[in-house]
Amino acid sequence: MPSILEPTPPSLARQFYRRRSKKHRSGARALRFFIFVAICALAWSGWYLAKRGFGRQWRNRVVEELHKRGVEASVGRLTLDPVRGLIAQDVRIFDFKNRENTLAVISEIALDINYSALLHHQPFLNALDVRGAELTIPAGSPSTGTPNPRITQFRAHVYFPPEQIYVSQAEGMFCGLRISATGQLIKRNDYKPSEDFSEADWEQRMMLIQRVADELRRFNFPGDAPTLQVKFSGDLSRFETARAEATLHGDRLQRGSYEMKNLNVAAEWTNQTLQVTRCDWADNAGSFSGRAGWSRETKAGDFQARSTLDAKRLLDAFGFGQMLTDLALTTPPLLELSGSADFSGTAPRISVIGRADVDNFVYKTVPFLKLTGEFSWDAERGMLRGLRLRHESGEIRADLLEAPDDFRFNLESGVDPTALRAIAPPELGRFLGEWEWRRPPVVRLALHGASRAPETWTGEGTVALQRTRFRGAWMNSANANVHLEKGALTFDNFRITRDEGIGTGSLTYDFVKREVRLKEVKSTLRPTDAILWVEPRFFKEVAPYKFRQPPTVIVNGVIHFGAPNDHLELVVDAPTGMDYVFLGKTLPVDRVSGRLLFTDNRLQLSDITGKLFTGEIRGTADISLAKGDPHYQAKLSLDAVDFPRVADLYFKYETPRGRLSGTYDWTGLGSEARQMKGSGTARVTDGDVFAIPVFGPLSGLLSAVIPGAGYSQAHKANASFKVEDGVIHTDDFKVSGRLFGMVGHGDVRFLDDKLDFDIRIDANGPGVLLTPVYKLFEYKGEGSISKPNWHPKRF
Repeated sequence: MPSILEPTPPSLARQFYRRRSKKHRSGARALRFFIFVAICALAWSGWYLAKRGFGRQWRNRVVEELHKRGVEASVGRLTLDPVRGLIAQDVRIFDFKNRENTLAVISEIALDINYSALLHHQPFLNALDVRGAELTIPAGSPSTGTPNPRITQFRAHVYFPPEQIYVSQAEGMFCGLRISATGQLIKRNDYKPSEDFSEADWEQRMMLIQRVADELRRFNFPGDAPTLQVKFSGDLSRFETARAEATLHGDRLQRGSYEMKNLNVAAEWTNQTLQVTRCDWADNAGSFSGRAGWSRETKAGDFQARSTLDAKRLLDAFGFGQMLTDLALTTPPLLELSGSADFSGTAPRISVIGRADVDNFVYKTVPFLKLTGEFSWDAERGMLRGLRLRHESGEIRADLLEAPDDFRFNLESGVDPTALRAIAPPELGRFLGEWEWRRPPVVRLALHGASRAPETWTGEGTVALQRTRFRGAWMNSANANVHLEKGALTFDNFRITRDEGIGTGSLTYDFVKREVRLKEVKSTLRPTDAILWVEPRFFKEVAPYKFRQPPTVIVNGVIHFGAPNDHLELVVDAPTGMDYVFLGKTLPVDRVSGRLLFTDNRLQLSDITGKLFTGEIRGTADISLAKGDPHYQAKLSLDAVDFPRVADLYFKYETPRGRLSGTYDWTGLGSEARQMKGSGTARVTDGDVFAIPVFGPLSGLLSAVIPGAGYSQAHKANASFKVEDGVIHTDDFKVSGRLFGMVGHGDVRFLDDKLDFDIRIDANGPGVLLTPVYKLFEYKGEGSISKPNWHPKRF
């Protein structure tokens, strides 16, 4: 066996190297294959991890790591990006205290991982990096279809130093608003969330976020997007002690037709207290500035503001335009407010004091020049002080206090009330429309009561009017003391003056009982004008009485609004008399007096007395005032009335002497004379019956039989009669003379000017001896009343 020191034969050496080279080539091929397989495996793994992601175990480890860092979350997918590294997708952030409450949903987050710590099961999350993501806040309402608020173009970088969470920069667009935030939170290892945050608090905050989002969506930003910058710091274990500062700035913000300019808001949250140290903006009319503060511990706050903004457009833009629907402003109002709010009780308690100054505005078509005043309110008590409302016709000054069981109101007015019709309640507006003032009345009132309900008010005051027209009738002046109690406004000791006289007394408008009460109202005014002031519907009942001079009228009674319960009594005394139209003729009645009673669609006249043609006249009447029922009933008596004047008035003939007496009781229907029905008696004494045109022709007939008899006086005539359908009918007409008499019966159709009458000559005195002869002389009267045709019935 050859030694190893011996040289190897050439064939063996070549064989050895050939074997060695072959082994080397086989290893290289194996290495190259292994590398290729490794590369493919890595490529496939990268593709798989990028597309399909890590398994649940790895996702759970990331969720657990986030939990340790103070972030309660879930990860939908965990993938690998060749450039950015580990990517968590569909990340849902929960409330740390209650996983049922989702705070946000982030499309993707890049995780900065310490892989060595990850392999050694140590805290491995260094930071979170969010770029161009979309953050969704699940505060929308599925039932109403309201979309969830979103933060788009969201980017943030969050570091996790030991026991800290540091946000170096977080930015995004929230409903057109650019938001940026920086800050840090301490998260201790022994961190435990506080338990004072209830489910109701959570829902309230989500509703607040949704409301803010809804309001922001209604804005347009013609210029650059507004910016909100937030800086914060705090301890997660005592989150209530966190501190935050925020500033909001916007050049132009438009909502509807309203545009805000240069909006600046600065706020700070510290020691559980919110302080809005600055809030101001401007619009085309003016500007607003204010501040506010609120403490979470005491649940109390305060505020202060001053505004000269275009209030109507501002309220319209935010959906409160109905508050100023009836108000048109030509200049921006000045409003200054300060107050406090306390929410510690079951009901909020808000206190406000301030003042207002408004120039040149229109309220419900009524233009005003200026409104100024101070006010205060604390949820239980309200007060207006020094209120001054100027109108072109005058000024109103008022003070008002409203508190529990205490209401006070002082008023001094020199404004034309007609100008206020448009803002008055309908019933009061109609009443004011019946007035016309040459100069505004002066009204002073001091009222107090238990509440704002007018029926609880009592008070005193005065009212004075100058030249004024009410319901078409003028008065020169009027004044009264005013007393209000239990919904009844009383004008005591009122005095109304006109050219012809005065009116005095007491008048009460009872708005609760809806009635007017008059007490000892004494008037020497024209009744037709005075009755218009009291009750216009009685005008047509008073108009027929034409007094020569205004009578003295005393009025007492009650008139109801729209109810048939009136009881109004008028006592009339007219020494100078009146003219009254009866059966188409005007009767001049002297020294008239009587009593009129208006009740339930009925007018009763009683104790009517007067003098007619030197005689006495008395009468009563009962007249229906009901609509569609104009019937009436009347009685009239005459005593020693000058017959020649009556004959001349109604029959246009002259007779030298005679006295008329009688009675008449009748019913009628309005002014229709043919509907009149009645009965009565008539007696003429100391007269010449043959001087009456109706019986005048009998004078010649009698003289033909007995010369001179027809021209002797028939000094007495009497009859009872009935009236119906325009016909006067009598069965016992009798004329008594010295030598003869007449007995007759028949009809006098006074409306148709026709006569149908029978007369028989009767004997008196010495003529009784010729009675058989006289009975042969019976006459019949026919034709017209003015020109009767008398002729013997037997010849």
